Amino acid sequence: MMEENEEQSHGQQADLSLKKGNYEEEEEEEEEGSFRLHVVTWNVATADPPDDVTSLLHLNSPKSPDLYVIGLQEVYSGPLRFVSDTVFDDRWSRLFMSTLASRKYIKVSSIRLQGLLLLFFSKLEHVPFIRDIQATYTRTGIFGYWGNKGGVSIRLSFYGHTLCFLNCHLAAHMKYASERVDEFEYIMDTQTFECKKAPTIVDHRLVFWFGDLNFRIEDHGMHFVRSCINDQKYNLLWSKDQLTIMKKKEQILQEFDEGPLDFQPTYKFDLNSDTYDSRLYRTWFGFNGKKRKPAWTDRILWRLRPKASFPDEQDGNGAGLDVKQLKQLEEDEEYPLKIRQDSYTSIMEYSISDHKPVVGIFTLELRKMYTTPLVRLQPEGDWSADIDSMVLYSPLQPFPSSTWDWIGLYEVGFTSVSDYITYTWVKDDEVAFNEEVIQVYVGKEEIPVRGAECVLCYYSNTLQCIIGISEPFKVHESKVAIEEGFVHEQINGLDKTTASEALWN
Repeated sequence: MMEENEEQSHGQQADLSLKKGNYEEEEEEEEEGSFRLHVVTWNVATADPPDDVTSLLHLNSPKSPDLYVIGLQEVYSGPLRFVSDTVFDDRWSRLFMSTLASRKYIKVSSIRLQGLLLLFFSKLEHVPFIRDIQATYTRTGIFGYWGNKGGVSIRLSFYGHTLCFLNCHLAAHMKYASERVDEFEYIMDTQTFECKKAPTIVDHRLVFWFGDLNFRIEDHGMHFVRSCINDQKYNLLWSKDQLTIMKKKEQILQEFDEGPLDFQPTYKFDLNSDTYDSRLYRTWFGFNGKKRKPAWTDRILWRLRPKASFPDEQDGNGAGLDVKQLKQLEEDEEYPLKIRQDSYTSIMEYSISDHKPVVGIFTLELRKMYTTPLVRLQPEGDWSADIDSMVLYSPLQPFPSSTWDWIGLYEVGFTSVSDYITYTWVKDDEVAFNEEVIQVYVGKEEIPVRGAECVLCYYSNTLQCIIGISEPFKVHESKVAIEEGFVHEQINGLDKTTASEALWN
C-alpha cells in the first residue's frame, strides 16, 4: 500500500511539474488582455439594502464584469450597528457577497469608515494576479474626528498594473464648492501606501475617484432645472455644474476624466419615489417651502497616469530623467494600458434613498506583466474526513514566503478570503519537499464530514493576498460517519458544531 501511495504521489508531483511547464508555454499567448470593470457609487442614506441588486450589478447582462468596485456612502453607523459591523460583515457587504459568490466572484478587499464603505470583488480566475493589496482612509468631516465625511481607498496591482479606487463623501451644500476641492486635495495628499512603486494615489497607473462628491448646479432656478430634466436636455445644465466649473480652475481636477452626464441628476428625491424633493423643511419660525435643487452629486471619474516624456531639449536617450521617470517611461512603452468607458448612467428603479445609484462600465485593455500565478497547488489523492490528507504545492516564481503563509480549504462558491472551511500553516505543517514540489499536511479532523466541492488557496501574508488557487475537487462524505448511522442532517450538524468550536477556540 505504501508503494502504491508513493507511486501515486510521484505521479501527481510529475503532473504538477508538467502543468508548471504548460503555464510557461501559454505565457506569450495570454499577454494581451481586455477586462470589464463595473463601478457603483450610491449614497444609501442609512437605509437597509434592497432585496434585489440585479439591476445595480447588471446581472442579466450578456457581458459579465471581471471586477466589481462598489462605493457606498451613509451606510447606517449607529453605535450598536457599527459595533456589530466591526465584528461581522455589514448587511450591505453580506448582500453583495452572497449575490456574487454564486457567480464565482469573491470579495478581495474592503474598507469601512463610519458611513463610507468600499468593496472590491473579482472573478476567481483573476484573484492570483491581484497583489500588493492595501486599504486606507482619511477623515474630513466634523474636524476629522467622527468620519462622517472623508475618503476610503483600496490600491492593488492587477496583472502588474497599479490601480487605486477612491470612494469619497465630501462637504454638502451649495456654497461649499471650494471646500469640496480642498477636501479632495487633502485626501489625495495624505493617503500613502507602503509600496515603492506607487506610494501615493497619483503614482498609480490608473485611479478611479467616485462617491457623493456633493457638487451642485449653480445659478439656474428650480423651474429651469426641472424643465431641462423633464425634457431630457441635460446639456443645458452642464455649464453650471460645480465640478465642471471647478475643473477649469484646479489643475488636479483637470487630470481626471468623466463621461458625459447624459442621465438625470441623482439628488435629491423623495423617499420611495422618483419625485424630486417636494418636502417642506422646518425652520425656527415654522415651515419653509424651499426645496433642494436637483444635482449630479454622485459621480465617477478616472485618471490615467500621464505618460512620462523626454524634456524638449533632450535627444531622446533618457538623459535628464530621474530613475522613477525612466522606469515609468519604460513601463508605459512595454506594458501599455488603455481605458474606455462603455456606460455611465443612473439606476432609477431604486428608491430607498434620496440619491439614485450611479454605475460606470469600463473596459481596460492592457498587456499583462505576468501571466502565471506565484504558486501552483492541488490535493494529493482522495480527500475525506476519514483520513489525513496532503496538499501539493509548487512555487512557479520567487516570492517573499513567510512563516505566516497558510493554505485554506474553501467550498466552491466561497465569498471572501476569510470564508474558509479550514486552513493549515504552510511552514508548520510541511511534511516533505524536493526542488519541484512541497507536501503540506491537513488533519482529518479539520475536513468536512459531509463532503463538498472544494478548492485550495495559498495565502501570502507578506503580499496580503491569495497567490494560487487549485482546480475544484471533490471532498468525499465520511464513510465512517455513514457506517456509524449518521444521517445527512446529523452530518451537517456535526460540521456546524466543529466549525463553531473552532471559531470560539
